[in-house]
Amino acid sequence: MPTAITEAKFFACSQSTELAEKMVTAYGAELGNIITSTYSDGEFQPSFEESVRGSRVFIIGSTHPNSDHLMEMLLMLDAAKRASARHITAVLPYYGWARQDRKDKPRVPIAAKLIAKMLETAGATRIITMDLHADQIQGFFEKPVDHLFASTIFLPYLQSLNLDDLTIASPDMGGSKRAYAYSKALSSDVVICYKQRAKANVISHMELIGDVTGKNVVLVDDMVDTAGTLTKAADLMMERGAKSVRAICTHPILSGNAYEKLENSKLEELIVTDSIPLRQESNKIRVITCADLFADVMHRVHHNESISSKFIM
Repeated sequence: MPTAITEAKFFACSQSTELAEKMVTAYGAELGNIITSTYSDGEFQPSFEESVRGSRVFIIGSTHPNSDHLMEMLLMLDAAKRASARHITAVLPYYGWARQDRKDKPRVPIAAKLIAKMLETAGATRIITMDLHADQIQGFFEKPVDHLFASTIFLPYLQSLNLDDLTIASPDMGGSKRAYAYSKALSSDVVICYKQRAKANVISHMELIGDVTGKNVVLVDDMVDTAGTLTKAADLMMERGAKSVRAICTHPILSGNAYEKLENSKLEELIVTDSIPLRQESNKIRVITCADLFADVMHRVHHNESISSKFIM
């Protein structure tokens, strides 16, 4: 006889409580009770205040810096494992340290692989995440990974704008695959920015491959950190005759003076998800929630249903 499907339980890491509440509301459930004790030196200990024995547990939390966010996820995974949860799914709307996915020079770590091993060692039996910086990070895990694409929520918004002369742009060579996928879905042209970096987060030179004259341009990327690339690309495209420039970035890290750069740039609009909470509001930033996407996928995972319809790209 098939095993009866038990009720799923949902818990949120502190940095993603607002998003987790949206997810479980869309799912039709409630967040479980977690209490976190903190010592005077900053050490903390999360505690499940209800039984999870034999349950499928979803632990929701992005692992963006600082490292306490990752540590909280690891501790909660370990607690669920030691409390005899049957399945433990780490729901990571944003997978931190993903930019360190290879050795780009001698004597550096591959942090994305290390994080994968840590999550599995802590107790994760499945990973659900969205728009990884590099697709090959899925291969760093020995457990199943459901890699969702934010295009499933961005494309309907773009189509609702009814932009004529639409052109999709990649802010760098590495994002060309993502740009081509959007252009195929929208039947639009593609242009690519070629950039050279003096060092991390510092662009020394940028060139545009393609024509944007008279075009409404939409830049697509997986994340926006300092906003240096996006704002420089937007200004360059407007100089080259573009009608307007928007940007779609899944993960709004927006560190340093990113908000100031956005306000002073020729970028008309930055469209992001709520995978990471914004540090401040901005008239140029539009947030589209990813809660419904994750809720649907968690429901399908829990009921052993296909999620292939969520992979547009």
